[in-house]
Amino acid sequence: MRIFVTGATGYVGSAVVRELIDAGHKVIGLTRSDNGATILKEAGGEVHRGDLDDLDSLRDAVAAADGVIHLAFKHDFSDFAGSLATDFRVIETIGEALENSSKPFVTTAHANGTASDNAVMALAKRGVRTSIVSLAPSVHGEGDKGFLPRLINIARDKGFSAYIGDGANRWPAVHRLDAAHLYRLALENAPAGSQLEGVAEEGIPFREIASVIGKHLNLPVVSISREEADDHFGFLGTLAALDIPRSSVQTQELLGWRPMQTTLISDLEQGHYFKD
Repeated sequence: MRIFVTGATGYVGSAVVRELIDAGHKVIGLTRSDNGATILKEAGGEVHRGDLDDLDSLRDAVAAADGVIHLAFKHDFSDFAGSLATDFRVIETIGEALENSSKPFVTTAHANGTASDNAVMALAKRGVRTSIVSLAPSVHGEGDKGFLPRLINIARDKGFSAYIGDGANRWPAVHRLDAAHLYRLALENAPAGSQLEGVAEEGIPFREIASVIGKHLNLPVVSISREEADDHFGFLGTLAALDIPRSSVQTQELLGWRPMQTTLISDLEQGHYFKD
């Protein structure tokens, strides 16, 4: 199939592009930069110039594709509402181009109950084979710029690696290559209206994550109170305190997805997260 991918040069997107091409699909990736175009071409993909604000360009690319994987998102946490509004407009545009086509459209959940998610689910009743992947908060692997590197940098800055209370609260995780495989399976086989859990490990105790970080940085590992968490972790304070185990059993049964990559703790133990 000829697949249009937004966010094609990102951390997850680049793995999805590789997964699709290796499976025999043709990829057309959205990019606005010369560097992005070079990355796409070197991966074996085609280039579609544009960005999330150029809705006419997006519409043209979608109309020429056999399916869409939408991964791009404006990660502007100073204006998260604005980022969600942009995403909603993109979803609407893609949906209009795919309506009554029975073509697959795979997106990523960014927050519970957003207008974008609701719009994607509504498209399932308008002749689009939609599915939404809800990724684990930690998508780990080489090139990660998410939560784990932030936790490591905080530990370096503060001089110790912290967890909250007894540290038994759990974070789910998935390796980026396992996540990429899930996106391909969703594109190929997910029924319309599928909501998929992109989780390989249901929950790793936060204390274990903090302990590995402390070991590799040769720093003490310290329990702090919930009241101290926001000062220590900044905007991650709330997330660092949450117990949020999630299961992908139903997703695995539906699509035959079997996460095969290294676990989060094993990935941390390899040491690449701690290279300057």
